Amino acid sequence: MNANLSLIRDLQSADTRIAELKQEIASLPKHIAEIERKLESHKQALAADQAALEENRKARRLMEGDIASHEQKLSHIRVQMGEAKTNEVFRAFQKEINFGEDSIRKVEDRILDKMVEAETIERNISKAEQALKIESEAVAKEITETRARFARDEDELALMEDKREALASSIPPDVLKIYERVRKLRGDAVAEVRDDCCLVCNVMMRPHVSQRLRQGEEILNCESCGRILYYPSLDGPRVEDPAGESNLAAS
Repeated sequence: MNANLSLIRDLQSADTRIAELKQEIASLPKHIAEIERKLESHKQALAADQAALEENRKARRLMEGDIASHEQKLSHIRVQMGEAKTNEVFRAFQKEINFGEDSIRKVEDRILDKMVEAETIERNISKAEQALKIESEAVAKEITETRARFARDEDELALMEDKREALASSIPPDVLKIYERVRKLRGDAVAEVRDDCCLVCNVMMRPHVSQRLRQGEEILNCESCGRILYYPSLDGPRVEDPAGESNLAAS
């Protein structure tokens, strides 16, 4: 195989890996931000439940205060009722007592509703606290692992960029120019050929182009997509076919 073609393939492998590393490096901080955002949203949901429970308790304390106020008022009315001089006054006091007792029952019913609501909130809080503890530990572990992967990627990226620079400097400028032009246009500059067909654009090569490519001495571009072509079989050793012509063994 043409030595430059081999270098170009290595260069594309380096470029592909560099692109992968850059993409992953760019995605890792976003990944950390996303899992932290989810964790924070769960913390906020827990805080909302805790605030709702506190409001529930506050409302119950106020209602309990209302009951105490009603009971104190009823106590005074009963004293006054005992001192009533006429049936009319007595019945008036009795009516106030009935009204006060009815008000107390209504407040007590509301307190019971609040107690049932509080039990539901408390169960939700207990479950959320347990889940949040597990999630916080998992997030902390994942962040540590992600940051470690980020550091490894950056180290590998530096090595790959050095490797790319060395490869690029080993390729003749005119050949490198072709590679860079195609890569800028297509994203990847090299395409494998199989059965006389470019495996990227699926276009068949003309016979004379295929023959020249099989000889492995030239840098040839696909007439359709423009990518630099190669036969993987050209990597192997030469063997003699039954007709006595020299071929290349498939790798």
